[in-house]
Amino acid sequence: MSRPLARLSAAEAVFNAIREDIESGTIPVGSKLSSEAELSQRYGVSRSVIREALRSCTALGLTVTRTGKGTFVKASKVASDLTLGQYSARDLTEARPHIEVPAAGLAAERRTPEELEVLRAVVSAMAAETDPESWVALDSSFHAAIARASGNKVFASVVADIRDALAHQSETLNMVADRQHASDVEHQQILAAIEAGSAEKARAAMAHHLEAVGVALDSILNS
Repeated sequence: MSRPLARLSAAEAVFNAIREDIESGTIPVGSKLSSEAELSQRYGVSRSVIREALRSCTALGLTVTRTGKGTFVKASKVASDLTLGQYSARDLTEARPHIEVPAAGLAAERRTPEELEVLRAVVSAMAAETDPESWVALDSSFHAAIARASGNKVFASVVADIRDALAHQSETLNMVADRQHASDVEHQQILAAIEAGSAEKARAAMAHHLEAVGVALDSILNS
């Protein structure tokens, strides 16, 4: 069966197709998915698009990838929590407000002209970025840059440590909950508060952003 897909949102379309097949039982638990090359040919997309879709299937707990053996279906419905590398979505949701909200407030008070320029450049690049993988990298860079601009080495170190998990989370949310545009707007609000030097507004903007991320996660896990 061949179902060529439009290049726009190709990874999302592939992900939705595979998820539907798994949840309907068309691809039963315990079975092995076709290879990346076979899936690439079937859907008419690149292997990088297939890998992106498969990462989201794994993050949602539907599949597991075994090195050298392939990707296998391990559940017929989404897990109660997302696995994001070393951390889970619940780990991040609980911890991030205690780290990134105060870090944003401090960044508004302490950021140097150079740090502010970095934040402006990242937000500008994100708004113009059409490649999902590149956008995700910029997203984690934005949060890491705010933590550095806080002038607090503990905040900077913690956000650097969770950076890979944040990237996995953004990738999954963009694909499943279509969060990219909303995140761009929220990031612009955070930047505006930091530019204005308002710690209160920066904390509020970051809290709003993290709350929206949490709502999107809940919508995925409880769907």
